[in-house]
Amino acid sequence: MERKAGIDAAGAAMLVGFSLLLAVNQVIIKLTNGGFQPVFAAGLRSAGAVLVLLFWMRLRGIPLSLPRESWAGGVLVGALFAAEFTALFLALDLTTVARAGIVFYSMPVWLALAAHVLLPGERLDGRRLAGLALALAGVALALADRGGGQASLAGDLLALAGALGWAGIALTVRLSALSRQRPEMQLFWQLAVSVPLLLALAPLFGPLLRDPGPEHLAGLAFQILAIASAGFLFWFWLISVYPASGVASFSFLAPVFSVLLGWALLAEPVGPSILAALALVAAGLWLVNRPRRPVSA
Repeated sequence: MERKAGIDAAGAAMLVGFSLLLAVNQVIIKLTNGGFQPVFAAGLRSAGAVLVLLFWMRLRGIPLSLPRESWAGGVLVGALFAAEFTALFLALDLTTVARAGIVFYSMPVWLALAAHVLLPGERLDGRRLAGLALALAGVALALADRGGGQASLAGDLLALAGALGWAGIALTVRLSALSRQRPEMQLFWQLAVSVPLLLALAPLFGPLLRDPGPEHLAGLAFQILAIASAGFLFWFWLISVYPASGVASFSFLAPVFSVLLGWALLAEPVGPSILAALALVAAGLWLVNRPRRPVSA
C-alpha cells in the first residue's frame, strides 16, 4: 500500500479501532489474571505470540535476520518488554482498568520528555510543553485519588513503570541498530527475549495457576492472536503507511476507552477525580502528539 501524506478516513477508522482494541486488551488481561498468575500469563502470551510471528514470517517469506550489530539492542528491548508487561499485568491485578489505562497510556509523554534530551530534532516547543504539563498533572491526580473501587497505589505505580518501560523500548529502537531492522524483527526480539525472562520471574510472584477455566484460556488466546502478534504487526503497518505523528495523535483515545470499558464491563467506579485526570491526560497527549503546522513562506 502506498505511503499516505496524512490520516485519511480509512486510517482514522483503523486508528480508532486499534485504540479500542488496546483498551479491550486491558479488560481481557484483568479477567485472564483470574485464572493465571499475571507474570506467568505474560510469559505464556509472549511464547504463543513468537510462534505466531515466526509462522507469519515464514508464510510471507521474511527471513529471520539476526545480524550481530542488532544483538545488544535486541536483548535490551526484550528485557524492557519483559519489564513493561510484568509491571502492566501485575498492575491490572491490583488496580482498576480505568486507573491503569490513564497512567499506562501516558507513555507518549515520557517518551517526548526523554526524546527532548536524547534525540536531536525532538525538542519540546511551547505547545508540547503545555501538553506535557497537562498530562503530568492528570497522572498525578490519578495517583493521588485513593477513593473508590480497587484503588491500589502499588498497582498505579506499576502501571507507571510499565509506561516507562514502553517508552524505553521506543527509545532503544530509535538509538540502536534495531532501527535498521524490519518491524517483524524488532517484534521478534521483544517477544523471544521476554519469554525466558517472564517464565523465570513468574514463580517469584506465587502459584502459576489460579483455577483456570475456558474463559481464561480464551482470554489468553485473544492476547496471543489479537494483541501480541497481529495487533503489534498492525501497528507497525499503520506506521509504515501513515505519518508517525498522525498515528501517535490518536493515542489519547486509549485511556478514554479504558475508562469507559472499565466502567461499562467491570462496573468500576469512575468519580470526578478520575474523569478530571482522564481529561487532563487526553488533552496533554493530544497536544504532545499533534503534528506541527507547516510554516508558510
